[in-house]
Amino acid sequence: MRVAVVGVGLIGGSVGMAARSRLGAHVVGWNRSPAALRVALERGAIDEAVTSIDEIGTADIAIAGVAVDALPDVVRALCDALPDAVVTDVGSTKEALVGAIESASFIGGHPLAGAEATGVAHAREDLFDGATWYLTPRDATPGVLYERLARFVAGLGAVPTAIAPGDHDRLMAAVSHLPHVVANLLVAQAAAALGGETLPATGPSFRDATRVAGSNPELWAQIYTANRVALGGQIDDLVRRLGEVSGLLDVGGGEELQAWQDAAAQQRRALLEVGLAGGGGASVREIRAAVPNRPGVVAQIALALGRAGINISDMSLAPEADNRTGLIALWVGAAEAERAIALVAELGYPAGVA
Repeated sequence: MRVAVVGVGLIGGSVGMAARSRLGAHVVGWNRSPAALRVALERGAIDEAVTSIDEIGTADIAIAGVAVDALPDVVRALCDALPDAVVTDVGSTKEALVGAIESASFIGGHPLAGAEATGVAHAREDLFDGATWYLTPRDATPGVLYERLARFVAGLGAVPTAIAPGDHDRLMAAVSHLPHVVANLLVAQAAAALGGETLPATGPSFRDATRVAGSNPELWAQIYTANRVALGGQIDDLVRRLGEVSGLLDVGGGEELQAWQDAAAQQRRALLEVGLAGGGGASVREIRAAVPNRPGVVAQIALALGRAGINISDMSLAPEADNRTGLIALWVGAAEAERAIALVAELGYPAGVA
């Protein structure tokens, strides 16, 4: 396997380390900083460095790990230079990027993994262990390319999860981008309340809620801009909810405030349960479905299961002799197998446990 990594930072470097160690891949890297390439070679994140995308040669997988505003041009260049590769990215917004790329060989990606420190010097092989890695296939995405990318992501230790680009951006606006906005505002609110005085000793609530405040201004300015529509909607909804709480304070509703606090506790528990449900050690079941051999079928099934919260830990495709139909095998959590079968059958593809 040949893997190309363009943008050898924390994420790209960690991809390279895991691909070399766990998949036996040969990793070719390019970065605008020659110093970063030297560090990547020294740390074993890449096998060889090139000075341009055109020098990569060939690749099975190509990952764009550059800044959000540079992604469209880099992804197009990779699609043009590597026609036999499946091209993906690791950016945290998807809808605008996917809409800007016409090539069917591009599948958007976003690993939910990172660290406080950035740069390839802090890359590590186990960065993606157990992490959700969102993939955004389209109707035109060839099934064999989606299978190749999903297997690669799983081989790095992550959990590949299909999601529509718009759904991805709305989700990230709510659970990632809005919290960064709120953290910034909480810090500004505290600074204004103190009127220039030194911040007194604070409890864990303030520290935890503001941990991400002001982080990487250049990167986050790009993320806010790229996801401005979905993020703006979340901000408007938060303003409305703050108004409701202000109304409860105005009327002095102790019981209502207690109920509001209790509802938040229940919702948080439910969200944590969802987040922990797909953990690594769960047993899996193989389900199989007969499908027509046409573009979009694999993406349709993967997205349907992803919307239902069912992760596909592995998959394989086998065309029949007539080349008009095929068999898709999916490995899902044992507890989700029956629900997965029902969802696949609802799409019109007979399915069952292997």
